[in-house]
Amino acid sequence: MNAFKSNIYKYLGGTCQYLIPLYQRTYSWEREQCARLWSDIINLHNTHREGHFVGSIVRIDEDSAAGSTLAMIIDGQQRLTTLTLLLVALRDYAKANPDCGVNPNKITDTLLLNQYETGNAKYKLLLTQSDRDALIKKIEGAPVPESLKSRVLDNYGFFAGQIAKLEISPSDIYDAIGKLQIVDIVLDRQYDDPQAIFESLNSTGMDLKDSDLIRNHLLMGLDSATQTDVYNNIWRPTELLFDYEHQSELLDNFFRDYLTMKLGRIPKKNEVYKEFRVFHNGSGLTIRDLCQDIYSFAKHYTDMHFVRSGDALLKSLYGDMKAIRMEVAYPFLLKAHDDCDKGLITIGELQEIVRLCVSYVLRRAVCDIPTNSLNKTFATMKNDIKPGDYLNSLKAFFILLNSYKEFPNDERFVDVFLTRDIYHMNRCGYILGRLENWDNKSVVALDNLTIEHIIPQNPHLSANWVATLGGEWIEIQKKYLHTIGNLTLTAYNSEMSDSPFADKLTMDGGFQQSALRINKYVVTQTSWGELQVNERATQLGEIAKKAWPYPALSETELAPYRKQDDAVPEYALESYQYLNAFNRMLFEKLNTRILNLGTYVKREFKKLYIAYKADTNFVDVVIQNSRLRLAINMKFADVIDPKGICKDITGVGRWGNGDVEVGLDSLDMLDNVMAIIEQAFRLQDVE
Repeated sequence: MNAFKSNIYKYLGGTCQYLIPLYQRTYSWEREQCARLWSDIINLHNTHREGHFVGSIVRIDEDSAAGSTLAMIIDGQQRLTTLTLLLVALRDYAKANPDCGVNPNKITDTLLLNQYETGNAKYKLLLTQSDRDALIKKIEGAPVPESLKSRVLDNYGFFAGQIAKLEISPSDIYDAIGKLQIVDIVLDRQYDDPQAIFESLNSTGMDLKDSDLIRNHLLMGLDSATQTDVYNNIWRPTELLFDYEHQSELLDNFFRDYLTMKLGRIPKKNEVYKEFRVFHNGSGLTIRDLCQDIYSFAKHYTDMHFVRSGDALLKSLYGDMKAIRMEVAYPFLLKAHDDCDKGLITIGELQEIVRLCVSYVLRRAVCDIPTNSLNKTFATMKNDIKPGDYLNSLKAFFILLNSYKEFPNDERFVDVFLTRDIYHMNRCGYILGRLENWDNKSVVALDNLTIEHIIPQNPHLSANWVATLGGEWIEIQKKYLHTIGNLTLTAYNSEMSDSPFADKLTMDGGFQQSALRINKYVVTQTSWGELQVNERATQLGEIAKKAWPYPALSETELAPYRKQDDAVPEYALESYQYLNAFNRMLFEKLNTRILNLGTYVKREFKKLYIAYKADTNFVDVVIQNSRLRLAINMKFADVIDPKGICKDITGVGRWGNGDVEVGLDSLDMLDNVMAIIEQAFRLQDVE
């Protein structure tokens, strides 16, 4: 390895061509990085400094012929490309303004082109294929098609705009660029390992995404011909599935979900690349086959994310997924789509699977069940699927979920759906739209509709509304205002405003002119109050059960999936030998406090103790004659115990789980004991 101090004019001024290998990420600097470089140039001029270091560029020389050298850029393409764009923008300004003091031909002939070469060999910098056309068109001054998207074009536009402001003169810009210092690092192919150096550089804070590292890992080790073939025919088509604006972020999310689906567990965010390498090494797949596998799953992933499908029902369900933001289900649904491709399930079964997943997420949201367990539920769901009874095994899995993972049944779902504040849910518009379009062959476009409260929101209701609602109008308005029975959709929200119900019916654009099905009941009424809200809510609740169905299995179909444990008898509080009036009182107070930690906390009476669990047991209570003995599921070294009430029982035989013991023998101790229990509760893996 050799290192040389240089500047951009010296670096680009020779006969070398700098090539960005296919395994490198595309040009990804955004306006923030370009603005920082521009600020450095302005400050360099204003402070009259002799130089400013902008980083290193690592290359390995491939070959030498006819006096020219081909160099592969291992690291530093972002700053090299950005400086080239700045020079192109300055060149173009000088062309349009001949008296600005900058020679445009000098920039082109010495810094942008190797003028005695032909074809692609004449360009000093040759980017990867996705950005190559954009840079070449800017260098050549050729028209750019509107369909061509690249940060090359975005950042060229930024620099062109900054130069045109004439904050400093073009000639001063040219001089300042020449003062930007770089370190030119040339690797020795005989002694240096480019991949090891690449990863070393990017383990010290260089901003590479997981998808960049994965691309490098897969493509760098291939011979040139295979690398080009795999990149052009598999890898690049994979990248093109993702949106240009958020490609890196979405690719990173995809790879984490891809690994989750493959491994049946969720990789830590900062270990995705590490986990991918381990997975690759153990997969037995060739790089080509692995890339093809990645493409297949990326196609399903982007179809869901961007709501793309040739199947109308699947496309509608993808729209539901996007509306309720259920990316959490992607790992399992990736597998389901792949299983459909393999013929394990039909397209109709896939549709039902997606619909049930949507129902699961939506019903839980309506019932206000915490969402932090969903990613783990969907990550491990595939382990409960039986290929020979695919759909029924999924339904059984959903039905048998309990505690904080439960799939709310019809009774619980409708009970909450009719009474909760739907308006302030971020899914309110989706819910009303789905009720309108459920089982509707002529889908209604909802883009120009807004949410309307039939009983108005204004706390100072008009005399007409007060008379309509009666003497308890304040309580009625407060109770029903934001519930589903009082909400609808209209294009005339501002016109309706706080108008009396009769006016909302008959006005231009009012309910009687509405073609919406969710307004059918409304238009049949002559008055609107508590009775009407409840009747309409009940009707909408019946639709909701069908729009977001509960999995249906007979007891015979469900029986094989129930976990049989007949040897374990049922226990209750009265089962414990030392229960008395005093410790019962202590237990009841403690029990209330623990259950209030979260709706998903589950209590189980065991033979020897009472267990409280979220994901796993976090506290176990043993009833003793004059106190309660609590086993806290934590390492003793991790507990924060300012009152000194904890005992280390590491390695000591005790009933319950964990290395921390606490005694509760009076209500005065309850707050201190709960402070310890809450620490164990917060450690629960429900994310």
